[in-house]
Amino acid sequence: PDMRRLLLDDSWPEGVYPLRKEFDQIADRPPLPATQTPPEVLDAPPPKPGPGTKNQIKHPGKKIINIGPFHPLQEEAEFFQLYVDGETVVDVDVRLSYNHRGIEKLNESKTFDQVPFVVERVCGICSATHPLAYVQAVEEIAQVDVPERALYLRTIVNEMERLHSHLLWVGLAGHFLGYNTVFMWAWKYREPVMDLLEATTGSRVNYANCKIGGVRRDISDELLAEAAKVVDSLKAPMDMLTKAVLDDPVLHARLKGVGILSPEDAKGFGAVGPTARASGLPIDVRRDDPYAAYDRVDWDVISTPNGDVFDKAVVRLLESFESVKIIKQCVKDIPGGEIDAKVEAIPPGEGIGRVEAPRGETFHYVRSDGSNRPVRHKIRAP
Repeated sequence: PDMRRLLLDDSWPEGVYPLRKEFDQIADRPPLPATQTPPEVLDAPPPKPGPGTKNQIKHPGKKIINIGPFHPLQEEAEFFQLYVDGETVVDVDVRLSYNHRGIEKLNESKTFDQVPFVVERVCGICSATHPLAYVQAVEEIAQVDVPERALYLRTIVNEMERLHSHLLWVGLAGHFLGYNTVFMWAWKYREPVMDLLEATTGSRVNYANCKIGGVRRDISDELLAEAAKVVDSLKAPMDMLTKAVLDDPVLHARLKGVGILSPEDAKGFGAVGPTARASGLPIDVRRDDPYAAYDRVDWDVISTPNGDVFDKAVVRLLESFESVKIIKQCVKDIPGGEIDAKVEAIPPGEGIGRVEAPRGETFHYVRSDGSNRPVRHKIRAP
């Protein structure tokens, strides 16, 4: 087993565990050096045998290529140590969490109603997903019956988020490949969805719309009708974009057969979301453990068999059409009524919330001791 730290950097002393209750945020936190350079960046000499050097032992003599922790193509700090034999990457060592913020621990000092504003900042383009998973966990503890209209509104906002996230992914994939036409098309079609999110929630990111018991703001019938009209108008240009990707011989040559993740490996690594579905695993929380209004609408789980990079793009493109289908059905069938339920004090207990984020299953666990703050809040992002 690889016993290195996953979340804390090397300045933290051994035997210090910040999530434990006895941890003192002031006394036990190590001082931050004036200058701190991760040892992985310094030319990466062959590591000494010991925990965490499994790749060096497994692949002696292979060329090592370091990517990160800071790289122009990476959105945040990530470190990849590639072990290559000629043109073939035979293994990779990954070091993440340079931006670990301690949100789980932070939430233990927040009230139940304050936590949604924190967790929507776990991921900028999943800022509807994390609050929904959290409030579902708390609603399970408090046995809250969420009004039907709120369930439909939650579904609409989450599918708009999925739609813009998939178009973001496809556009960036085209940009990284040097195919900037795909990049510009995808981001052009994404913009009306972002405008819809701003119109319906008040913000293009961090929507602050999900609360324990329902949603904070209603969406007028006129705006819902406009949303259905806008997403329906995207079907034709998205169809053109999909055909441009599927029929392009250069993209076929560069993406097909590359980065294959077999169904067995996908299961072994715990792959979720479009990555798992592109490897022939048709798993989707929206169908397997329905929440919000997903069991009230008709839609399909998109899955492809090959597990390569091409299939990962195909899954996201085709799922975008399913999001349009779901939004239109929700707008058509949404009932009237209240948008939130009255919630009394949260009783002692435990609850979980599972939500299918654009990149896969998001899981939140919450434990209450009867006070107004969570005793423990565990987050597992995709």
